[in-house]
Amino acid sequence: MKRVSLFGYGNTTKALAKEFDNVVFYDDKCHKPFVDENGYKVKPSYEFNPNYSDLEIPSPGIAPSNLLIQKAKNLISEYDYFANTTPLKVWISGTNGKTTTTQMMHHLLKDKDAEIGGNIGNALATLNKQSAIWLLETSSFTLHYTNKATPNIYILLPITPDHLSWHGSMQEYTNAKLKPLTFMKEGDIALIPKEFVNTPSDALVIGYDNAKDLADYFSIELDKIDFEGAFLVDALLAMAIDKILFDRIDYAKINSFKVEAHRQEEITDAKGRVWVNDSKATNIDATLVALKRYAKKKIFLILGGDDKGVDLTPLFESMKNYNLTLFTIGSNKEKLFKLAQDFSIEAIVCQNLEDSIKKIDSLLDTKSIALLSPAAASLDEFNSYAHRGDVFKDKIQSLS
Repeated sequence: MKRVSLFGYGNTTKALAKEFDNVVFYDDKCHKPFVDENGYKVKPSYEFNPNYSDLEIPSPGIAPSNLLIQKAKNLISEYDYFANTTPLKVWISGTNGKTTTTQMMHHLLKDKDAEIGGNIGNALATLNKQSAIWLLETSSFTLHYTNKATPNIYILLPITPDHLSWHGSMQEYTNAKLKPLTFMKEGDIALIPKEFVNTPSDALVIGYDNAKDLADYFSIELDKIDFEGAFLVDALLAMAIDKILFDRIDYAKINSFKVEAHRQEEITDAKGRVWVNDSKATNIDATLVALKRYAKKKIFLILGGDDKGVDLTPLFESMKNYNLTLFTIGSNKEKLFKLAQDFSIEAIVCQNLEDSIKKIDSLLDTKSIALLSPAAASLDEFNSYAHRGDVFKDKIQSLS
């Protein structure tokens, strides 16, 4: 009987455990061995012995520097384990927009027996192996550990700095995102930013720089699509898959898709003023996309949180081109204020998110925009980006 070690005691590995007869979990947060409600053994990470393990599968978020990874001798990814399952597989990756693109794709392809999974929250072990299509939002963490599985179609959104402490460098992060191309076969298809089209691959590689490139290649009429900015590219990538697989272009169906909360979510207050909840913008590129969408208006921008040490200079260089006032919050608020001074951008340091809302409330009118687009993670002050966004919305709705 194969001895299987699952690294991390989370949703992915708990779902995987049901695939095996002889499983042990190893978790950094476990300090004393126990047996869970399903009868599985859970042990501290330091008890892992590779000599008593025939297969190791990690939770995707466990970093390569972790001792469990370093000691493993038979390591494969969740994707590798399901490499030989029959559904046609579409992987969607990139720095920003992959969740929305995956959801839009599922919206278009539900009638074709498509299931959604991966980084979006559904572990592969929970998906129906008999489904026609698996649409998998795919993180750079998963790609790092995947060496066998390949997609039939790979959708890559633009790549900008993110998770650099996990990967070690921007180059390693980029290498992870491009890794599927090197494994793909003749007959497979990849839609990727043009800057990467020379990456060696046996797949048919289609490059794009913007929405127009995608619309022209797939004969899609842009003026029939209701989405703008980054959402427009997301919609076009989803429509491209529908066109590739089923030769369909359904404008009514894509326009009926509702974007999830916390991504450029517009809220109108009691005075008819617009506040934008873009709390999911946890990196520079996402914030730049939001700024571009509202470029023609005066912007009151709430920025800050845990920036994970990323160089914020490109963001401030771009902000010089906008009519905006910056309101800094979070653990990096003083750093942001100093950068604003260096770039001659008007800025105000705020105690917290609620304080920034109070300050903007006295300045905002119906011709301007209040934008929460933090370019930083939320865990310095909130439970998640969703919690941060919910607090923002609650405070807006209580304004009189």
